Amino acid sequence: MDLPALPPIDSLRGAFAGRLITDPRDLEPFLVDWRRRYFGRAIAAAIPDTVEGVAAVVRWCAAHRVAVVPQGGNTGMSGAATPDDSGRSVVLSLARLKRVRAIDTVNNSITVEAGCTLAEVRAAAQAAGRLFPLSLPSEGSCTIGGNLSTNAGGVAVLRYGNARELCLGLEVVTADGETWHGLRGLRKDNTGYDLRDLFVGSEGTLGVITAATLKLYPLPAAQVTAMAALDDPHAALRLLEQAQSALGSSLTAFELISDLCLELVAKHFPDHRRPFAQPSPYYVLLETSDSEGETHATAAFEALMERALDTGIVRDAVVATSGAQSRALWALRELISEAQSATGNNIKHDVSVPISSIGDFVERTNAELAQRFPGIRLVVFGHLGDGNLHYNVSPPVDRCGPEHEAEFLALQPAINRVTHDSVHAFGGSISAEHGLGQLRRDESARYKSAIEMALMRRVKQALDPLGIMNPGKVLPPG
Repeated sequence: MDLPALPPIDSLRGAFAGRLITDPRDLEPFLVDWRRRYFGRAIAAAIPDTVEGVAAVVRWCAAHRVAVVPQGGNTGMSGAATPDDSGRSVVLSLARLKRVRAIDTVNNSITVEAGCTLAEVRAAAQAAGRLFPLSLPSEGSCTIGGNLSTNAGGVAVLRYGNARELCLGLEVVTADGETWHGLRGLRKDNTGYDLRDLFVGSEGTLGVITAATLKLYPLPAAQVTAMAALDDPHAALRLLEQAQSALGSSLTAFELISDLCLELVAKHFPDHRRPFAQPSPYYVLLETSDSEGETHATAAFEALMERALDTGIVRDAVVATSGAQSRALWALRELISEAQSATGNNIKHDVSVPISSIGDFVERTNAELAQRFPGIRLVVFGHLGDGNLHYNVSPPVDRCGPEHEAEFLALQPAINRVTHDSVHAFGGSISAEHGLGQLRRDESARYKSAIEMALMRRVKQALDPLGIMNPGKVLPPG
């Protein structure tokens, strides 16, 4: 179908209150993802001041058959916020929608606009004596709209769930420029289809999230962190069983870290030292959020680690005795991605398998990749407590330089195929918390059934009949 000619951009400039960026130099930051893997083109970047302005931009785009690419903090891992190269897109930034509209400490909820950063939401909740538990390393720049659009996870999913579980209601601008006011702070609302869950995780392909009502929790009396050294992910799973039995719902985080991860952190961030004198193949970082205070939490952790040492599940363990020690342990986990990037090119995977299968998945997939691609290094870490691993691949030590970049990245399709076939064989997902975007769009279709793809296309057609909402993301063309 022939598309209409692009209209004069001045007609958009007068349609809403806010900023409209058209200068090519000023547009550049809006046209590339933060990993610099995807580069697009756009007519303009629109930054409305209000929800009404967002709706006006979408109506203009619908009238002229111009694509809308919603963008939050632009910290996504899968290229979902980057326009394609057609040049027929408007990037719609939510950066100016920054209000905290309401905090209800009786209902334990907070209503915020989509452009609020995660850090701002967490700070507003804490100022009211409450906890918003979503926790990501990018919290200073990622936004709530983006977190919900990708159904972000993070380190506390084990106890509190993904962004979807933390969302009570949404305000959304639809593909025809209408606004759905669904900011109900209800835990129970059994009155038909759950529209909220359609938009959460849809990566801007069905509408634009402009505000959300989110769950809050009482601030824990104490948070205590520990790290254990162990032989393999099988041992980590046995420790998880013991930890859940001993700590119950107070177990907030349970992170698996391979020794190569700590090796890379120590190399690129020498101020952050390993907590153990002798290296181990794997480590687990645990955190508990206790309602009875630090003494109780520390004693429970120490008893857990003593039992794990006595039964031979762990080689060594350390329990943080101060906030500084706790932050130092978490820094080792949070610096892994940055350390891996500093090492050179890497091929990333964000996968999930049933928690009980993680040991077998890592063992078998490691072996197959090592056999097919000798010398590669596996940077394995992630949220073992909820079944999500960042299963990343780095080139051999002697082939990390930029002169080997093309050679290594040429292996990406084959490495992805081995990894994702293994994920599928274990009944897992090839995208656990980063979304599909452009990066995993076509691969996801390979592993989904025909009926699943057909149902998704029907939803897309029903809510976005013109196909203007973030085209080329989540669903393959055709």
